[in-house]
Amino acid sequence: MDAKTFPDFRRGMGFGGWLTNYKRFNVLPQAWRTRLTIGDFVHFRTYLTEADARNVAAMGFDHVRVGFDQRVLEVEDKPGTYREEIFDLLDRFAGWCEACGLGVVLNLHKAVGNYCDVDEPVRLLESAALQDRFVALWEAVERRFAHRPGVAFELLNEVRDVDPALWNALAARTVEALRRLNPARWLVVGPTRWNNPCALPGMAVLPDPRVAYTFHMYEPSAFTHQRGVLQAAHCFYNRDMPYPGDPDRYRDHARETGLDPHAYDGFAQIGRDYLAHVLREAFRWKAAHPDKRLWCGEFGTIRHARPAWREAWMRDTTDLLRAHGIPWCVWNYLSTPNDGNRFSLVDDDTRRILSPALLRACLGEA
Repeated sequence: MDAKTFPDFRRGMGFGGWLTNYKRFNVLPQAWRTRLTIGDFVHFRTYLTEADARNVAAMGFDHVRVGFDQRVLEVEDKPGTYREEIFDLLDRFAGWCEACGLGVVLNLHKAVGNYCDVDEPVRLLESAALQDRFVALWEAVERRFAHRPGVAFELLNEVRDVDPALWNALAARTVEALRRLNPARWLVVGPTRWNNPCALPGMAVLPDPRVAYTFHMYEPSAFTHQRGVLQAAHCFYNRDMPYPGDPDRYRDHARETGLDPHAYDGFAQIGRDYLAHVLREAFRWKAAHPDKRLWCGEFGTIRHARPAWREAWMRDTTDLLRAHGIPWCVWNYLSTPNDGNRFSLVDDDTRRILSPALLRACLGEA
C-alpha cells in the first residue's frame, strides 16, 4: 500500500494480547516483570496467523492497529539491542495484512516508563535516558520497516496524566528523528491523559503534513470496564452496569468508590447524548483542524458486559464518529487469559465475531 494514500482508512481492528500487555501485573515480583519466558516466546510465535489477517479483511475492516511493547522488542538489560525474532514476527504479520488489502499501524503500546495501567518507579517523561531509548527504538523500527512504506507508526499508546508540554516535546523530537530517515512515513500522535479526547486541546499540532492525530474512547468507564480487575473502583464495585443506563446506578458507583458523584449529572440516560458530550472535544478539534487527520484509534467494551449492551454502545459510538467524519479502530480482536481486561470481539477458538449485530456496529453499519 502506497504511503501517500494510507491514511484514507475508515474502520479498523486492533490487535492486542500478542506482543503487548506483558509483565504488567502487580502480582508479579518486581524482578519478574521485565523477564520473558519460554512460554512467552511460544505465544508470540503462535498467537496470530495469516488466517487472522484474512479473517479481519473478510469481515469488512480496512486497516489494523498492531500493538507491541518495548520490553518485548528491546532486550531489557541491553538498551539499544533488539530481538530480531520480534521484528520478523511484526514484519511477517504486516505482510499478511498488506496482502489482504489491510492498512497497518504499528503502535508502541507500552514503553519503558509509560505503562498506561501500571505506574513505574522511573517515568519516561522524567528520564532523559529513557527518552533517548524511546527515540532510538523508533529509529530502529524505521530502519527495519524501510521496505514497507505504507505502514504507519503510532508513537505511543495512552501517555499518562503528565504535563502535556513534556510529551509534546518528546513527540516532536521523535518525529524529527524519523523524518531524517524517512520524509514520507505516516506517523500518529495522541494526547496525554490516556488519549482522552478532553486532552486534545493540549496536544501540539505539528507542522508536518504526514502526521495524523488520535484519541481513545472508553466512557462511561463504569460501563466499558465493568467488573474489570485492573481498575480498583470497578473491581471493588463488582456490579453489572447497563447501557443505556440509569444515571442513578452510575452515581451509586461513583459514591461507593469515592469517585466524582456528579460525573453523570445532567443526563436523563447514559446513552448517545452522554457519548456525544464526552466526544465534544474531538468534534471541536476536527472542526478546528480540517486539514489534519483525526482517528479514534481505540474504543470498546469489556468482554463480559452483556452482548446487547456491547452492541448498543458500539453502535452509538460508531454512529457519532461517522457523523463527524472521524475514522476508527475498534479494540480488540482477541485477548489472552492473562489480560485482566478482556475486550475481545471474536471467539477464542473459532475466531468468529461474537454476533452479527456486534460486527455491524463495529463497522458502523446501522
